[in-house]
Amino acid sequence: MSEIISNNTGRTIAIGDIHGCASELQTLLDLIQPSPEDTIIFLGDYIDRGPDSKIVIETVMALPEQCHVITLIGNHEVMLLDALQQPLMQSLWIQFGGQQTLDSYGGDISSIPKEHLAFLRECVRFHETDDHLFVHANYLPATPLDQQTPQILLWTHLTDLRPQPHVSGKRVIVGHTPQKNGKILDFGHLVCLDTFCFGNGVLTAMDVHSNEVWQTAIRT
Repeated sequence: MSEIISNNTGRTIAIGDIHGCASELQTLLDLIQPSPEDTIIFLGDYIDRGPDSKIVIETVMALPEQCHVITLIGNHEVMLLDALQQPLMQSLWIQFGGQQTLDSYGGDISSIPKEHLAFLRECVRFHETDDHLFVHANYLPATPLDQQTPQILLWTHLTDLRPQPHVSGKRVIVGHTPQKNGKILDFGHLVCLDTFCFGNGVLTAMDVHSNEVWQTAIRT
């Protein structure tokens, strides 16, 4: 859960699923040039699939020195944390990109620093501002976010459920459902910023008030 925060002086910028793409994240931050008045909201899935999950976490953890930062948890972070508690879950996590995360930390789950795990545990399931809702995956339109299940908020793709506008009237910003064409999916009341960075797509950020968009170059 995350409290309602108003930010009338700086930009409010959402960043889609990073999935271990550290160089793309740094490129995006260089383009954005965050200032102390800005708020950057990460939509979750920092780790897995891409090559540099460790560096991604380090970069995000250092960012509060430059601006306000809100970090949402994604289903991939949940899988890692579950694997730590339930060893039988490790094989499932590894199948969904966890091996790349382990490789970035030297090949062993015990090598992940406690500070990185604490960071992941402190990530929130959603964030709310005066005019926007931010969640990793999806939502039920008639239910407040604090009453919705992790299955909806973290796991349900837009291809399985395309929700109507939320009862709050606020625009909802999500990730999780990869847009393999590298383009933002915009339904007006709902915007998806997962543009398939770890594949052949790009990493995307958007100022939710001005709708200014920053994207990295497509990998060649």
